[in-house]
Amino acid sequence: MQPEPVNRFLNPSVLSTISGLELIAKTVVDGFVYGLHRSPDFGFSQEFAEYRAYTPGDDLRHVDWNVYARTERAYLKRYRGETNTALLVMLDASASMGFGSTVTKFEYAKYLAASLVYLAHLQRDKAGLIVFHDVVANFIEPSSRQGQLMRLLHGIDAAALGKGTNLEASLEHVHPFIKRRGMVVMLSDCFDKPEKIVKSMEPLRYRGNEVVLFHLLDATELEPNIKDDAYLQDMETGQAIEASPDFLKNEYPQKINAHIEALRSAAQGAGIDYQLLRTDRPLDDALREYLTLRQGRM
Repeated sequence: MQPEPVNRFLNPSVLSTISGLELIAKTVVDGFVYGLHRSPDFGFSQEFAEYRAYTPGDDLRHVDWNVYARTERAYLKRYRGETNTALLVMLDASASMGFGSTVTKFEYAKYLAASLVYLAHLQRDKAGLIVFHDVVANFIEPSSRQGQLMRLLHGIDAAALGKGTNLEASLEHVHPFIKRRGMVVMLSDCFDKPEKIVKSMEPLRYRGNEVVLFHLLDATELEPNIKDDAYLQDMETGQAIEASPDFLKNEYPQKINAHIEALRSAAQGAGIDYQLLRTDRPLDDALREYLTLRQGRM
C-alpha cells in the first residue's frame, strides 16, 4: 500500500480543519522539512557544527549543560544553517483579503505567516509581525527571546479584517523600529496600483533588507466561473459593477494578467522578489520559494 502523500496535508482546505494555529504551522513546516530531506536538489540542514562561548544576552536554551557540568564553562551549540536573520512578516488585513472560494485569502495568509515564523524559530532567527490595513493594527518587533513564537502566533491568530489599505502610512509607522538588516515578507492581495505598492515598499530596500512580496489571489479571481450576468462588489469600498459572462471570459483575464505582470515588473525593477500564490496551492510551495530566496542570499 502506497503511503499517503505528505502534500495532501499541506493543502489549505485540509489545514482549515485543524484546530489551532500552532498545530497548523507545525503540520506545514514538518511536512515541508520532510519533503526537503527526501529531495536531492535542496539542502536544509540543522546539523550540529561547533561550539562558541556564551556571552551575556544569549538564549540559555542553547547552552550545552552537559559541557557546563564537566567544565563549569558555558558554551552554545551552533548549527549549520543558523544565519541570525531577522524576519519581519507583514500581514495584509484589508477587507478584500476576506474573499475566498475554499479558504479565504486572509486564512491562507495566516497559515503562511504562522509557518514562516515557526520556520524562523526552528532556524533560531529573530522574527516579528506587522498586521495592517488602513492603519497598523499590531506590531511585534523582531526578537528571538523566549516566548516570542507564542507572541507571534497569538498576534496572527487574533488578527482581524479591517476596511481599506494604506500601505504607505503603515510602513512609515514601522520604519523607525526596523533597526537591523533582515528579510521582510509581505502577504497581500495587492489590490492597488502596482507602482503605488512598490513605491511604498522601496524604502525597506534602502535599509539593506531583502524584500519578498507574496501576491495572494483566489483561484476564482484568476479564473472566474460565472455563467450569468452578475454584480461584483468591492469589499473595501462597497462599490459594485455589473459584469457579463462575455466580459469575464474575454476582457477580465487580460486585465488581471496585465495587473500581475505590471506588479511583477515593478517589484523586480525595485529589487523586490515577487511570487504569485494561488490560495488553493499547498503551503510548502510557498515555503520552498521563500527558503530558496533566502539561501540565495547566504
